[in-house]
Amino acid sequence: MRRVTTGLALIAAAALPVRPDALIQARTTPAWPGGARMALSLSFDDGRVSQVNDGLPVFARYGARVTFFVVPSAIEPHLDGWKRAVAAGHEIGNHSSTHSCSGNFAFSRQKALEEHSIPRMRDELIEANRRIATLLGVTPRTFAYPCGQTFVGRGPGTQSYVPVVAELFLAGRGWRDESSNDPAFVDLAQTLGVEMDDRDFAGIRRRLDEARTRGAWLVLAGHDIGAGGPQTTRLAMLEELLAHAKDPSSGIWLAPVGDVAAEIMKRKGAP
Repeated sequence: MRRVTTGLALIAAAALPVRPDALIQARTTPAWPGGARMALSLSFDDGRVSQVNDGLPVFARYGARVTFFVVPSAIEPHLDGWKRAVAAGHEIGNHSSTHSCSGNFAFSRQKALEEHSIPRMRDELIEANRRIATLLGVTPRTFAYPCGQTFVGRGPGTQSYVPVVAELFLAGRGWRDESSNDPAFVDLAQTLGVEMDDRDFAGIRRRLDEARTRGAWLVLAGHDIGAGGPQTTRLAMLEELLAHAKDPSSGIWLAPVGDVAAEIMKRKGAP
């Protein structure tokens, strides 16, 4: 009778649903460089002047390196500041030549993704890399999708340009995603990016704790740097976040997007 009961118990246990986070934990490599329990990347889009004027001094105080996804025409008027960013070791990523999004955004109606094609998008990304290399002397190895949108065309003719990004870049970051990235599973061409604009540290801390539990990679994404408001990452939040991330007890490896993507590729044995 005991043998039957044990068998039934095993069958019942097998029938229980397996928690997705348990599967993720089982797949995830436990330690990041230096024995860190998670990876964290801070990224900023567009090439806005507040990123160099207000952001660089904060990052310098904490010895932090971040990723700036820039549009060449946006950085050209402020090249001295952007050259300082490069000299300080920050990563410069590609954010396209024209920042094209859906034509449902009024600012993008004349450059709508609905009217783009795959060859046109490929040419635009290559041209942005060429311009950034000319302006700053570095060639981007990572990309951020403008507006987080990954398509061109419309209706039955819609296509994804994720394969183009996978071909040209080490990683492509999204926008307003809802999770950190599992290093054993992530498609680097569709790396999840979580918004940090106008957030306080308490909200970001919850994201950090979740990522640390999973041994995951949290990529935070913002725009301007200042007091706060729409599309503005709060300076006060950055101060708290950087102080926390630089505390050895936090278990955080803070690194640019490209560095973490390269580490993941190395783990997978990819060249």
